[in-house]
Amino acid sequence: MDPTSTKPLREVWYFAVPSARLKPGTMLAKTMLDEPILMGRDKSGQAFALVDICPHRGIPLHYGKFDGCEIECCYHGWRFDPSGACTAIPPVLAEQIPALSKIKVRSYPVVERDGAVWVFFGTNLDAAPPLPVLPDLNGRRPQLIESMMFDGMMDHAVIGLMDPAHGSYVHNSWFWRKSPKLKQKRFEPAPWGFKMSRHAPSTNSRAYRILGGQGGRETEISFQLPGIRLEHILAGRHKLWILTALTPINDGKTEINNLIYWTMPWLTPLRPLLRPFVRKFLAQDRDIVVRQQEGLKYQPQLLLLGDPDAQARWYYRLKQEFLRAQSELREFVNPIKERTLTWRS
Repeated sequence: MDPTSTKPLREVWYFAVPSARLKPGTMLAKTMLDEPILMGRDKSGQAFALVDICPHRGIPLHYGKFDGCEIECCYHGWRFDPSGACTAIPPVLAEQIPALSKIKVRSYPVVERDGAVWVFFGTNLDAAPPLPVLPDLNGRRPQLIESMMFDGMMDHAVIGLMDPAHGSYVHNSWFWRKSPKLKQKRFEPAPWGFKMSRHAPSTNSRAYRILGGQGGRETEISFQLPGIRLEHILAGRHKLWILTALTPINDGKTEINNLIYWTMPWLTPLRPLLRPFVRKFLAQDRDIVVRQQEGLKYQPQLLLLGDPDAQARWYYRLKQEFLRAQSELREFVNPIKERTLTWRS
């Protein structure tokens, strides 16, 4: 493990699955933070998350049945409701069963918003960073969703997500960037993170042109703990939102989820054509992180230099302040100050 990195934060919300993947009466098994999670949606439409282990003999519950009301373990038929409470133990005589209220599968807090299901892994919801807010979304659902697994730990995946200087090298494609050019952007603190102030997209970023916008195009990019990037683009009277959320699977794998929302009517019929480009873009980031692991396994001392690496340093400072605030039982104090960064990309 890279000596500058630490374990993923726990007192935070993590993106679990797109809402569309959880149909009423279905279950889905998933590993998050190296814990087995059973997700599902009951008949009323409420999403839930439990530890995916039966407390009787330890078999994963996802092998069982779910009728939208109760989960039945495939081994001995023990049944649990979506809150994790045990409702029946069929093989055991009634007089031999202790109070069912004492038997429970651990549950996790779940929130569903903007077409995404989030799970909380900590113990103090009041101290957790809130879920990201997509301005002026007005109940829209994501029109394009892509998920991809990265072979790398959370910290390096997050830093790769924020890195402003890799675009012309990693994403040097005909549909994205030309040669590097000088960039100068203003950054300011934001709740639980920081943001690049609203600005016109770079002229060497070709993908923005498809958005149209007779009145010009502007974008604002923000980052917040634990690993959430939000881009809000204005193109004339239309808007586009890109929500990118990173979720640690275990010490060696991180999942990246990309949700895109828009108001441009011409983008919807182009969705089948857009999807390969989004996957290509994510795959380029994935492949570079995989290559990075070849060097990181030797635990080298990493050099974070100049303005191109400022956001990486900010991420570590934010994470350290979050952990200190927790241990000292005080409010989080954002350590980021407003400044202008300059780099080539």
